[in-house]
Amino acid sequence: MQCNETRVDIRIPDPEDLKELMRTRPLIFKFNNAMPFSEESILLMKEIFGGNLGEGSMVMSPISGSCISSMKIGRKVFINSGLLAMARGGITIEDGVMIAANVQLLSNNHDPYDLNILTCKPVLIKRQAWIGAGATILPGISIGEHAIVGAAAVVTKDVPDYAVVAGNPARIIKTLDPEKFKD
Repeated sequence: MQCNETRVDIRIPDPEDLKELMRTRPLIFKFNNAMPFSEESILLMKEIFGGNLGEGSMVMSPISGSCISSMKIGRKVFINSGLLAMARGGITIEDGVMIAANVQLLSNNHDPYDLNILTCKPVLIKRQAWIGAGATILPGISIGEHAIVGAAAVVTKDVPDYAVVAGNPARIIKTLDPEKFKD
């Protein structure tokens, strides 16, 4: 994954960002307060993510973060409740990914010398990966195909395909057998 850093000065308002914020904030509020699996919640989910939500994917409420509508979510993805998506740097979730409750996907951070500057790097979660409950994925990280991120792990480095990582900082504790997957 190409991982170029972009920098955003939050003191300088971007009219397009403001317009999208004004569109999505009320939708996210309604989504977070709608009955799960109701027609209302499904329609709100589709409106929030628009064309960036793949067929058969489901995002459970509540969700929070910034630039959420810019996330790209593949087909047959399941995201459980409590997602925090700081998506200004870009978040791509490929097909078949499972994300447990209370996961944090962070594609932006603050410059330590000027907190009004956001440093943004994309997050990529490749197909069929599984992110455990309470895990945190930091800016610029790629999670490999069929990889597993253990509960409460803090991922500070790319995770290879078929790797199982756990801990803070996350480290490889096991490698899965590619022959056992039915792709």
